[in-house]
Amino acid sequence: MAQQATPVRTARLGRALGSEPAAVNGVALLLPNGEEFSARRPSPLAAVSVRGLGRRLARAGRGQHLATHVVHYRYRGWNGDEAHLAHDAAWAADEAVRHYGDVPVCLVGLGMGGRAALRAADHAAVNSVVALAPWLPEEDGSAPAEPVKQLAGRHVLIVHGTNDARTDPELSFRLAARAKKANREVCRFEVHADGHGLNQYRDEVLALAEDFVMGALFGRGFSRPVQDALAAPPPLGLRMPLAAGFGTTLRH
Repeated sequence: MAQQATPVRTARLGRALGSEPAAVNGVALLLPNGEEFSARRPSPLAAVSVRGLGRRLARAGRGQHLATHVVHYRYRGWNGDEAHLAHDAAWAADEAVRHYGDVPVCLVGLGMGGRAALRAADHAAVNSVVALAPWLPEEDGSAPAEPVKQLAGRHVLIVHGTNDARTDPELSFRLAARAKKANREVCRFEVHADGHGLNQYRDEVLALAEDFVMGALFGRGFSRPVQDALAAPPPLGLRMPLAAGFGTTLRH
């Protein structure tokens, strides 16, 4: 009996969250969390972690004709130099352009998905990146530093809880500091006492991400805290505290 070939895994875009507009002016791609090493298929629960944010962005961007999709990876893990999740993020940007045409794309990632969003920012269609509690490798000198040159010319928002026990928030600060040297459009917010899941101040984090994505994709004015973070010199604009209640009293 002939041995069957192992099917090739492919990434895919989930169905558009909310009602897909007839004419799309921008795309937000949600990149779920993952693991450092794993050849297993992603857990169905992974997409759940970003679907709430995706639905919020879909509602906020309805008037601007935003299409929002969750990216389903081929593998659960980043897997070293293979960087599977980053390649799947770039594939998803390609797919968005194929489906919607020449429109700006924002990559929005959580945890390991945040690393994928940052790494895939060099895709021509990507104009902005949101990295929530991005997982980044330790800097031990044995490997090249996480690249930042691909972030040039992009709007970049990093959000990190100060009590993140899974990935050191200082690593995202150092990456942001290196990126800021070549790109003024980088800001980073710290969520005091919050952990990796950013659950304690979930409403504030979602409001901040919405504010940033709408501004980056459609030119809507950023809120004053985001403007201040972008304008402030390091380290101030890279250690901007996310105020409790952000989103309830926004003043553009």
